[in-house]
Amino acid sequence: MSAVYVTGTDTGAGKSVASVALLHALRREGARAVGMKPVASGCIATADGLRNEDALALQAASDPRPDYALVNPYALPEATAPQIAARLAGVVPKLLPLVAAFHELAAGADHVVVEGVGGWLAPLGDHPDGRPFEQSELVRALQLPVVLVVGLRLGCLSHARLTAAAVLADGCRLAGWIGNAVEPPGRFHADYLQLLTAALPAPCLGVLPWSPEAAPKLDRLPTGFPGT
Repeated sequence: MSAVYVTGTDTGAGKSVASVALLHALRREGARAVGMKPVASGCIATADGLRNEDALALQAASDPRPDYALVNPYALPEATAPQIAARLAGVVPKLLPLVAAFHELAAGADHVVVEGVGGWLAPLGDHPDGRPFEQSELVRALQLPVVLVVGLRLGCLSHARLTAAAVLADGCRLAGWIGNAVEPPGRFHADYLQLLTAALPAPCLGVLPWSPEAAPKLDRLPTGFPGT
């Protein structure tokens, strides 16, 4: 079994798009691959309980299809930063239930793609003593390599370099990065990719094209994907 933790340069960088694309690519390689969204805010009340759009996309892209409760152990109603949403819901996300859910998913799959929240330094919630529950704590507990999704737009160079530095400073391993065209490619699209490739201390695993109607899917697994 192998797994990765997908983080982004910021909210809207395309973590969900990249995570779903990775799941499809892994499945096309014949692997059993499942997704996980440990903490999700902006969940909608349904007859089956609170559901998050990104978590549902991960569940739908998974094979075997896991129970939603394992895909998204902490579902929060408010569409805001998880730390705020958890406080408003009176929920204190804990590490051990997340680790247990991950291992249950991993027991039935070859690969697990774990999607984080917002940018790297957006906490998952608060600890009982009030300290922020950092994403790096979960990554270290699960010993996962990190894949960084970079939204290709103005500002991405600074955001990507800062995020890469923060991941390494937190004692985690940056396995690679994925570029995501979050807007129609402009004049400097190729320049961004060239500068990112030179600046980031990990290989580019692929670039997702601009797609105005639907999330793009990788035709094949990116060369160098961790665990392959």
